[in-house]
This record gives sequence, C-alpha cells and structure tokens, in this order.
Amino acid sequence: MCQARVFLVEGDREEEIMRDVVGIEIRPEGILLKSFFDEPKTVAGEIYEIDFLKHRVLIRPKRGKNE
Repeated sequence: MCQARVFLVEGDREEEIMRDVVGIEIRPEGILLKSFFDEPKTVAGEIYEIDFLKHRVLIRPKRGKNE
C-alpha cells in the first residue's frame, strides 16, 4: 500500500495533520486530503514538497500575493 502522511510546516515546526492519505485534490478552497480511515479534510495551504520514498507530503500555509 502507498499511503502518505501529510504535514503542515510553519517555520521549523512540522505538525502531522493526516496519515494514511490515499488521494489529494487541489480545489479553490484548499487541498482536499482523502484517507481510508478518516473523513476527508480540506487544508488551506500549498504543497511545496512530496517525498515518495518517505511517503510524506509537506504543506505550508498559503501566502498572500505580495509575499
């Protein structure tokens, strides 16, 4: 199985926000995370790194247009 763990990264801090993620959709309201075991979750942010070997997806808060 190829589930991933998803982390929200702010500065030096990483917070795991979902595990066993099997699908990700980019939507206007945010990133929709889908899992076998939990309800889908939408996160306001942007994906900035995916590590397929470690099964990790890193998301950071969405930045404003002027940043």
